[in-house]
Amino acid sequence: MAFKVPGSIRSSWRNEGFVLVAVLWILGGLATLATVYAVYVVNAAAGLSVDKDRLQVEASMHGALELTAYYLSAVGQQARPSNGSFDLQLAGYHVGVSFVSEAARIDLNAAGKPVLAGLFRVLGAPSELADEYADRIEGWRKPSGEEIASRDKEVAAYRAAGIPYDPRQHPFENVQELWLVLGLPPAMVARALPFVTVFSGAPTVNVMNAAPEVLAALPGMTASRLNDVLALRGARPAEAQAVLAELGPAQSDASADAGKTFRVRMDISLPRRHRMTAEAVILLLQDAPDPYRVLFWNDGFDG
Repeated sequence: MAFKVPGSIRSSWRNEGFVLVAVLWILGGLATLATVYAVYVVNAAAGLSVDKDRLQVEASMHGALELTAYYLSAVGQQARPSNGSFDLQLAGYHVGVSFVSEAARIDLNAAGKPVLAGLFRVLGAPSELADEYADRIEGWRKPSGEEIASRDKEVAAYRAAGIPYDPRQHPFENVQELWLVLGLPPAMVARALPFVTVFSGAPTVNVMNAAPEVLAALPGMTASRLNDVLALRGARPAEAQAVLAELGPAQSDASADAGKTFRVRMDISLPRRHRMTAEAVILLLQDAPDPYRVLFWNDGFDG
């Protein structure tokens, strides 16, 4: 004999089942919301921690620049060192600071063609191509009001090459503009960038801090003379005039003047053995509200 559930009971079961499913859905939704909220709280806390670290690191960087500028300005231009380093504690972090005269690099706007061509030869370009690369740099930076025929010829060369822009024909604003100069191979640009600047404004290079590649680019420099200069510079770092004299004919494109622009590197030790590196180029100012101006800045926050 089959057992039949009364209709009233079946209806009650259906209603209770519906309510149970609804409750389960609500509980599942609440669990999801709780998870999302927990993730949000964790991320928000992490974000606040990162922002706090960033503010403290940036404060340390600016403090290090202030101290560097103060030190370089306080000693006077004649006694100003062209390089140096020191350590300090700022905002709870250890900061290692090193600085070097920007005149240790070749200025793309101020250096003569022989020095520019010399750099490209040192970096591996054949002599005739090195001269051509130097011509292209001069064509890029030449003021548009000078030598109209030469200016038009340079513009025509870019257009003939299918390049969708004309040469700036004003001073380089950034060394990265080398990538835009007609005829410069990318590999050659990449090799040149560590040795050039647009911030020193000097036609000469600082012999006491210039890299061997920069010294080798000076007209009249030979391999044996370069070795003698480097050896003397290492043995007598305080005797700039003796090092200059050792350059021989290359002395006309060198100096021992530290100048007013310096490249400052800051290495900051963070908690949990992390490190942050920043680099800036500063211009020392006189009779101005601020002791210096930042011309270039790059730090680890920029990736």
